[in-house]
Amino acid sequence: DLKTIVDFALEKEIDWTFVGGEELLSQGIVDLFSNHQLRIFGPTQAAAQIETSKRFAKELMNRYQIPTARYQCFRVDEPYQAYLKKQTPPYVIKADGLAKGKGVIIAESLEEAVLACDRLLISHSCVVIEEYLSGIEFSLMALVHKDRVIPLEIAQDYKRARDNDQGPNTGGMGAYSPVPLIPKRIVKAAVNSIMIPVVKALSAENIPFTGVLYGGLMWTKTGVKVIEFNARFGDPETEVVLPRMKTKLIPTLEKLFSKAPIRLRFSHDVTVGVVLASPGYPGLIQTGIPINLPVADPYCFHMGTKMSSDGLVTAGGRVAILVAKDKTLADARREAYLKVSNIPDNPCVYRKDIAKNL
Repeated sequence: DLKTIVDFALEKEIDWTFVGGEELLSQGIVDLFSNHQLRIFGPTQAAAQIETSKRFAKELMNRYQIPTARYQCFRVDEPYQAYLKKQTPPYVIKADGLAKGKGVIIAESLEEAVLACDRLLISHSCVVIEEYLSGIEFSLMALVHKDRVIPLEIAQDYKRARDNDQGPNTGGMGAYSPVPLIPKRIVKAAVNSIMIPVVKALSAENIPFTGVLYGGLMWTKTGVKVIEFNARFGDPETEVVLPRMKTKLIPTLEKLFSKAPIRLRFSHDVTVGVVLASPGYPGLIQTGIPINLPVADPYCFHMGTKMSSDGLVTAGGRVAILVAKDKTLADARREAYLKVSNIPDNPCVYRKDIAKNL
């Protein structure tokens, strides 16, 4: 209920509100807060379409020549089967609309691709069929206000449910930062050829963007290309990027809005995060299972938990992410998995190859 949230912010005189979920952005919470002169960091309902509509994002990139995978959009009554027959596997099928991080299917066969389209079109108005991109994937987030774009450090996440990139796509099973495989020149090229141009494109469409712009990017043999955009802090990347940020966030936002100079500082430490998920995720799961997460650990971030008469219990597909920060990747990885192994009677599943063999 958006009105309840607005009333709470007014009553408690909240100085800043950050929007964590795409659903509230799609409902126009930023527009509503702005109408009540409440400060909120996020895009309007129209600008949030860069995440909430895959079709909108692809058409915007196409119009403004922002590098991305070749694509075609199809509704249920359009010939997606015939189009798929002319493509080569693997096939990338994306739902147009919100899907809680589970609206992307990478199909290895034509039959699987057709079934994916059939299934997604039951609950979505159209699907986007994309060219499969090969390369090194990375996540680049930026703080944005109108035409100001302030990039953060990059991270790399793990989207498949199981080790060795097996299983279905998820909202993310772990991440690490920085990404040694991506040179600084490639990050700079991504900022100049993708992040800044898409912000300018939204302004040109009369829907200026304010908030966190997340670029899910792929460094291919022909340059960096866009896999997807999010209109908020990426999860689980944020949990490994912000612990490295030495510059305080709120004063940075004040400078962003006042057009004052900004210079972000990040530590040289390495962060590794391992996501704990309910068994069965991203499919059918059971919730309400007691879990003993480390209470005093500031780098234990809850994702899907709640308090009950039994104490802390699971309440979602992804339950928590345990993050470690150290001087080297090997040490940070070792510490992250040590935290996981120290959870007594851990009911969750997790990938065992986060930040391995880099």
